[in-house]
Amino acid sequence: MSNLISARNKKIIIFFHVLVWIVLFSFPYLLSSGQQQGLTRVFVHSWLPLLLYAIVFYLNYFVLADKLLIAKKFVFFAVINIALIIVCVLIREYANTYFLIDLIPEGEDRKGPPIQFFIYLQSISFVVPIVFAIALKFAERLIKTESERKEAEKIKLEAELQHLKYQLQPHFFFNSLNNIYSLVDISPEQAKSSIHSLSKLMRYLLYDTTTEKVSLKQEVQFLEKYIELMQLRLTDKTTVTFKFAEVKDHILVAPLLFISLVENTFKHGVSANKTSALYFELKIENNTIEFQTKNPNFPKTDHDKSGSGIGIQNLDKRLNLIYPNKHVFTYGVDDDTFFTKLIFEVD
Repeated sequence: MSNLISARNKKIIIFFHVLVWIVLFSFPYLLSSGQQQGLTRVFVHSWLPLLLYAIVFYLNYFVLADKLLIAKKFVFFAVINIALIIVCVLIREYANTYFLIDLIPEGEDRKGPPIQFFIYLQSISFVVPIVFAIALKFAERLIKTESERKEAEKIKLEAELQHLKYQLQPHFFFNSLNNIYSLVDISPEQAKSSIHSLSKLMRYLLYDTTTEKVSLKQEVQFLEKYIELMQLRLTDKTTVTFKFAEVKDHILVAPLLFISLVENTFKHGVSANKTSALYFELKIENNTIEFQTKNPNFPKTDHDKSGSGIGIQNLDKRLNLIYPNKHVFTYGVDDDTFFTKLIFEVD
């Protein structure tokens, strides 16, 4: 696709170059139409200089700027352009002398300003296309460099996001297996049901989250199934409340944004001998999404690796990469309650 766009841009640039020169060559002729001996004057005063300017411009643009100037061969670049200007000035002087001298009426004063003055002006005039050629060449290189930089950043972003997602999937699977393991001896039937639910969740993880954006509705359904899976092993001491706003199909978000927060709520908010209440809420207002969680703060011990905080660290990185300057992510402990709040804008 990028090659097609580049080829199309080149054709557009060539078209505008040809159009500009057609206008430049046509304009003097149209102004002199109807004048006696007008074509000869147009050729000497307009067409010939324009032709020489075009030669100087494109010679610098296509050859000298790349081969010499950008290669930092400044002396050769200057010498060749000086020689080129001298040749062009001599050609103009020859044309003025042998084409226009016969057009001056007999007896009319043929003297004018010194020839050195005309040579000076003509030399300056040929510097202009050189400057334009250099400016255009460097502007194109700057645009190309910036485009390549953005493309490199995009590739790096995609690679890093893919890496983060691969980190998240085994992390999620590891936590889910821990939950199922705790049910095997207590309730084999619930363990079987949990494995079936886990297979559905893993199918979503492996196949439906491979795109850059997914439907928010799918994400909410995924969260609901995950919460149901986690509830299978909970006792009556733990209550779970979730309020998810009705989601329309057209809202798209980056996949797996919320699962880390939900996982952490179950990891840190459930106790074997204390009562606890877990809370999840999703709000949608225009193009702003707000997701928050609350749970009692039961810190993990140093030997419990499930509390290492990998999920929140990955989420923080992903948000900075996918929604730069479009999100607010806060979390912490407030009055023995651990909370998270994520607010971000979608397109």
